[in-house]
Amino acid sequence: MHFRSTLILTSIAVMVTASATASDWPTYRADYSRSGVSPDPLLMPLNESWVFRSHQKPQPAWQGEAKWDGYNKVYNMKARQIFDRAFHTVNVGDHVYWASSADDKVYCYDAVTGTEKWVFFTDGPVRLAPTVVDGRVYIGSDDGFAYCLEADTGNLVWRQQVAPERQIIPGNGRLVSKWPVRTSLAVMDGIAYCSAGMFPSEGVYLTALDVSDGSRKWQQAQFDLPAQGYILTSATRLYVPAGRNNPVVYDRIDGTRIRVVSGQGGTYCLLTDNALVFGPGKTGTLGMVEQGSSDQLASFSGNHMIVTPAMSYLHSDTDITALDRTRYLELSGERRKVSQLQSQAYKQLRKLEEEGGEAAADTIALIRKDLIN
Repeated sequence: MHFRSTLILTSIAVMVTASATASDWPTYRADYSRSGVSPDPLLMPLNESWVFRSHQKPQPAWQGEAKWDGYNKVYNMKARQIFDRAFHTVNVGDHVYWASSADDKVYCYDAVTGTEKWVFFTDGPVRLAPTVVDGRVYIGSDDGFAYCLEADTGNLVWRQQVAPERQIIPGNGRLVSKWPVRTSLAVMDGIAYCSAGMFPSEGVYLTALDVSDGSRKWQQAQFDLPAQGYILTSATRLYVPAGRNNPVVYDRIDGTRIRVVSGQGGTYCLLTDNALVFGPGKTGTLGMVEQGSSDQLASFSGNHMIVTPAMSYLHSDTDITALDRTRYLELSGERRKVSQLQSQAYKQLRKLEEEGGEAAADTIALIRKDLIN
């Protein structure tokens, strides 16, 4: 598996120079729904403004996927822990920010000129994109700490240990915390949410931090699922990817677990129309689960999705597909109702067969034929 060592920020630089009022992109995929959509049009033609080339390629936490699932006879499996295979950038105003899993740094560059503004070191790989809110930059590190930096200068505002204690172990050829922070920091209403820990047997700690000083508001431990990937938020909920497992839904107020959703596992997630889309599962499938439910509503063939109010754009290994999501969900709902009615009808037929004897056999056969057709 190969990872590119070149980080190209052309599109961001063009947007800044073309429009002084261009919208910010302050977190991974623009917002905490991870929609991946900007309201700003690109002004053509696009011209390369500058290029930053990293001296070291990304060092993902998980190098590859399982080759097969022999029990379920699934082969050529997709990698599901794909949250840190590239350096993900964000931008606010005329600054671009990203972090490195290779050299433990957080970078800030001038989006117009490509000149370095500042660099900040942590004590471990930083695997996910920074979050920029109200003039501050928030990141988590494999050293087990969450950091808050001044966005203009990179000066440390606070550092908080998310891990329950300081223990260092070998990992990916490095010394890292026994409880690395391998989720993003999602910042809402003065609280930063993140999680530390990758081995459920050792405890995984979902934590809420006060953004003013980094003090803990609450912390919840779980011992059955990891937490790895970009956290999503709604007005009342946190959605936390659980590595190769299915995402977990929590209450934002106190971190109480609400449910583990069903479907395909993976660290890719987004929220749309009060539904959670996640994957890519074992075979490149995205599942959709409605808010308040654990059951899968629909599934889509693909690895990632970009959403607008009406349309979804799916990207697989070889294709990009546009999907009328509203109509798709309507048809999925109708299909589900028909399947339920068919199931009920088959149960009634079996009961008739058991009670009706030979006299009803011909009628039952005709009804069964109509159901199949």
